[in-house]
Amino acid sequence: MFRRRLTIALALLAAAAVLEGVVALWALGVADRQVQRGRVHSDIQLGFVEMSASKQRLRAWVSQRQMDAGADLAERDRLQADMRSTLQRLQDLAERAQVLDEGRDGSQAEHLQRQDALKVLTVTLHDLQEAVNRAGPLMPGTDGRAAWAAVSALFEVSHGRDLRTLLRESIERESAAMARERAAADATLRWMRGLWLGAAATLALGALLLGAYFTRALRQPLDRLSRGAAALQRGELQHRIHVQGADEFAAVATSVNSMAAELQQHREREARARHDLEALVHARTAELQAALETLQQVDARRRQLFADISHELRTPTTAIRGEAEVTLRGADKPLADYKTALQRIVGTSRELALVIDDLLTMARSDIDALALHRAPTDLRQPVAEALSQARALAYERDVRIDAQLPHEPAPVLGDATRLRQLVALLLDNAVRYSRSGGVVRLSLQLQPADSDDEPAQWRLEVVDHGIGIAPAEIHRVFERNFRGEAARRHRADGTGLGLSIGAALARAHGGQITLQSPPGRGTTACLRLPVMSLPTTQPELTA
Repeated sequence: MFRRRLTIALALLAAAAVLEGVVALWALGVADRQVQRGRVHSDIQLGFVEMSASKQRLRAWVSQRQMDAGADLAERDRLQADMRSTLQRLQDLAERAQVLDEGRDGSQAEHLQRQDALKVLTVTLHDLQEAVNRAGPLMPGTDGRAAWAAVSALFEVSHGRDLRTLLRESIERESAAMARERAAADATLRWMRGLWLGAAATLALGALLLGAYFTRALRQPLDRLSRGAAALQRGELQHRIHVQGADEFAAVATSVNSMAAELQQHREREARARHDLEALVHARTAELQAALETLQQVDARRRQLFADISHELRTPTTAIRGEAEVTLRGADKPLADYKTALQRIVGTSRELALVIDDLLTMARSDIDALALHRAPTDLRQPVAEALSQARALAYERDVRIDAQLPHEPAPVLGDATRLRQLVALLLDNAVRYSRSGGVVRLSLQLQPADSDDEPAQWRLEVVDHGIGIAPAEIHRVFERNFRGEAARRHRADGTGLGLSIGAALARAHGGQITLQSPPGRGTTACLRLPVMSLPTTQPELTA
């Protein structure tokens, strides 16, 4: 897996960097220890030099004291204190040097020589302190050379050891050790510099090699993925990325191919759905075209009806007027002539009445003689559909519609389409003649039979709190083209045909519509339809 190779490569680089750091820290520790040892040897050398110098100054003080040349006792005490302090510092430095050289080969002999020199100096310092404290001016007649020789022996020899040689050897030994440690520190630093340069070069080379390897390993799969993404962006959903191996890029390529296949399937389904929708639109357009042709035919028949009415009414009325004019023209005629003319006028009037009846029958045929498709229907369904249509108009006019429908079926025998039209007409009137912010309430309930003359009926009420109907006009609202004064003020448009058509539709279903309009309380429209008893196994019917 590519991820595993990349992780291993980064882990190796990190391990190399950590190893370099560890080696560098170790080398720094070695160099620091060498520098500390060189510093200690330098301090020890300086201590021996100070001890030698203090010894010489104390010797000069003793000579001045013997010669009674005004030697200061405080100077003696200060020199002795300096020698004690220097000796103590040398002992501390010797212990530190021993700690720093612990485990180092060839350093034990050097420590023993240093400890031996310090022991001799300790004893010498004690002896010198006692002798110096006893020193005083020479007695008259004392041999000066003998006195000088005694002082020289006191300061130069201790327990058979030559102090000058001891100090010189100690100083030389510490100088050599200091030079040795400095050279070792310089060598360690040079080694560290070489190590750092080599490690840095190795890491840089390794990083370059790994970068070249991963660049080459990444180029091909990334190119394939880029080409695949570009193809998908262009809409070429049939394009598939070539999958090689089983690494992460192969998994991504497989996912992209799956996504492309799914998108292609969605596109095909969308194309089929669009084709089906176009076919549906085409069919619907054909239906609308057929409906338009039907409406045009109906309009043509209506125009023909008006022409027929004009023609049929003009002929008998012309005949009546002509008969009367002929009879009345000229001088008086015999009574028999008038009777004959009146008989002809009466006959023509009878013909005119028959024509009027025929025309009324034709006019009623579009409402009272409608071809209803009667079937067992649950009244709740057309009511619900009418409510859905009316709520759109109610929303525009800021009117709310509340409805209460029964839970049990409301079976009637009728045409579901015409019933929906009937309920929609009642709701339309209630909404249109309601004030803004008003409420229209619809309820449907079963009214049990009171007697044999009053069978069970479904009672549908539509109640509004609108402008209402004047008491003098309520008996005329079912007339064609009649509109009350308040209705004309509220709405200038309207034909006055709605309630007349609704009444005809109710009669066609064996029901009736009644109106109540108490003054100032709106209007209540009540539709009664006969109940149809359904068998217990009657399936659910829809209009």
